[in-house]
Amino acid sequence: MSSMPLQLHVDAQYTSPYAMSVFVTLREKDLPFALHTVDLDAAAHHDPAYAALSLTARVPTLQHGELALSESSAITEYLEEVFGGSPVYPAHLPSRARARQVQAWLRSDLLPIREERNTQVLFYGARKPPLSAQAAAAAQRLFRFAEALLPQGAEQLFGQWCIADTDLALMINRLALHGDPVPPRLAAYAKAQWQRPSVQEWVAMQRPPLTA
Repeated sequence: MSSMPLQLHVDAQYTSPYAMSVFVTLREKDLPFALHTVDLDAAAHHDPAYAALSLTARVPTLQHGELALSESSAITEYLEEVFGGSPVYPAHLPSRARARQVQAWLRSDLLPIREERNTQVLFYGARKPPLSAQAAAAAQRLFRFAEALLPQGAEQLFGQWCIADTDLALMINRLALHGDPVPPRLAAYAKAQWQRPSVQEWVAMQRPPLTA
């Protein structure tokens, strides 16, 4: 089954942090894949054919043979289990569980940050109003979480890079790249993670102009 071709459906604006997470995983594992774009601004994800393929009518969706799988952390875990290549999760099982916790938490919490520092900040350099009190409180939760997990002097969460590093750095960079206050240790971690070649390949994608 691992020899079947891979197809990845991502947003046409290349701003989905979840599509980026899967793209980075594929690149890190050196897996060939075809890239397809879905224009979210034109509601193409609600097209009946795509919605039936994805089940959730969202991006990313990975096609592998007869399987079409959406939800980014499900996809990255699937790729890790099915394919060889460089690992994207820690081999140490408690660390792997923690990495999955990081991914799950980033996708289910911190909504005020995601709303007030959306990914236009990351990929278009957009400027936004100051954080609300609610978003500032969410930022403090993020900082406490990250500082508790990132060992002093470490460049990765678990001794070597994993996909949770990319996901956590993206959340921190929503603030850091906008110029919001971020603890220096976390800002340095996020900056270093952002320079990873697989991440920079996504950052450098040709994006359509922002619509009003």
